[in-house]
Amino acid sequence: MSNIVPAAPSTGIAGFADLLRSALDDSRHLAPATAAAVACRGELVAVDLHGAPRRDPARTAEGTVFRIASMTKSFLAATALALRDDGVLDLHAPAAEYVPGLAAATFGGRPVSLSLAALLSNRAGLTEDNAWGDEHLGEPRTHISELVESGLPLSTFPDTEYQYSNLGISMIGRAIEAVADAPVERVMRERIIEPLGLSHTRPEASQYPQGSDLAAGFRTFDEGRTFSPEPYVGSGALACIGSLFSTLGDIARWMHFLGSAFSDSPLAPDVLSAESRRELQSVRTMIPASGARFEGRDVDGVGYGYGVVVEHDRRFGRIVQHAGGLPGFSSHMRWHVASGVGVIVFGNSDAFRAGAVASRALNDALTAVDAPAAVVRPWPQTLAAASALDALVLDDRPLSDVSGLLARNVLRDVPLEVRAARMRAAHDEVGRPLRTAAPLADRVVTARDAASLRWRIPCERGTLICDVHLMGLREPIVQSFSVRVGDGTRPRGESADVSEHYAVQLPRITEESLHPAQRPAGGSSGADASRSACSTVDDTSAER
Repeated sequence: MSNIVPAAPSTGIAGFADLLRSALDDSRHLAPATAAAVACRGELVAVDLHGAPRRDPARTAEGTVFRIASMTKSFLAATALALRDDGVLDLHAPAAEYVPGLAAATFGGRPVSLSLAALLSNRAGLTEDNAWGDEHLGEPRTHISELVESGLPLSTFPDTEYQYSNLGISMIGRAIEAVADAPVERVMRERIIEPLGLSHTRPEASQYPQGSDLAAGFRTFDEGRTFSPEPYVGSGALACIGSLFSTLGDIARWMHFLGSAFSDSPLAPDVLSAESRRELQSVRTMIPASGARFEGRDVDGVGYGYGVVVEHDRRFGRIVQHAGGLPGFSSHMRWHVASGVGVIVFGNSDAFRAGAVASRALNDALTAVDAPAAVVRPWPQTLAAASALDALVLDDRPLSDVSGLLARNVLRDVPLEVRAARMRAAHDEVGRPLRTAAPLADRVVTARDAASLRWRIPCERGTLICDVHLMGLREPIVQSFSVRVGDGTRPRGESADVSEHYAVQLPRITEESLHPAQRPAGGSSGADASRSACSTVDDTSAER
């Protein structure tokens, strides 16, 4: 199964460039230089460049290096997970085992124990510190250690609420240094950055060759009418959470490395396992979705993973993102897991609204290609059960005819006589099923997961919608089945949800995938009959 959706021919690279340009129009004036790109599977497919990164004659180029600030946290998280996978770092052990000064943390005047996992997912209870963190990025390790050892008072119960703490996540860097006996920046470079070939991603401006195309930082307090130079904030004890510099191309490859963990062909599993990357991109701490932070985004769930924010978009499903902001810079990266499409936006002014630009650009790009919200591949047993149930409804036979496929709760939850009465009422309204109905594969509507399937049955005066859901056992078995009058592609009265935009890739049914009740005795034609009902289904068929 592939979960990559190519750009629609009608959109193409020129279309994506237009989308970027439109998204940038209201914010471009807020930075001397901007660089933005749409990427697909790690490749830049459209780039928008504007201005002069140092306010000299040189224009912004695709390879111009910008500071990416807190986007660095995703690299730190990946490094921590790599060491966790090596067995040298325990994210759930008391963090004080690695950073002794954290033993002095308190809540309500009492000592508390914090885990590295809580620190990395912003739920340790340390107060939000964006303004403070910017000014302390370059502080010496000794100074920050003294602050921690003096006792950090928590502002909420640990492990209960989201509060974005730069200081807290920087403790992951101290833990990494404790087990690796090397500066965290070197460990990040050796474990993650260099193996992935991200040659333009470095923690300090001084590490680039003289004459490199580095964007300088600027500030504006009058909506971009004037700019003043802003020197780079130093790289010190908090550098591991916000110091990196990078390019459009490197971040495109980074997003693809992370996002590919949800595909059948995850990149570079030797650098970090796909399982750990999926863990990194799964919600660990709930974030309230109300307020200005998510204004204009149609989300019904948001949370912080490990070094990234995970959004559940009501149309497009899982979107992973992180912003970066320091005096002089604003950046944002966001990618859509199901399609492999992402957007990167850089600007060299902290007044530049990189997040708003990236959010609009990605939404417009996904809309343009009609990207699926997810790709679901039902089990062969799910399709086999649906095939048998579909034939039963088409023939107007009772559910007891396939009782061998059913968990014992099915006919207790809705008895046969109740099902029969409901089916008669449905037939009175929409008529009998059409015997000329297309094969089941052509009537699939959606699947919420591998154990479920929804399909249509056309009738004389309307449509029936069927839903089956299996229980995941060694021999999966049907635990619920319903037939309801349809309103379009869903049962009447049911609200629309994101699953309507899932792409379904149907498997091939084999005799081994059938429930024992469906398997032929002595090699008879039972399995063949199931196959013929899905004769158009193969490994590449898909419905939305």
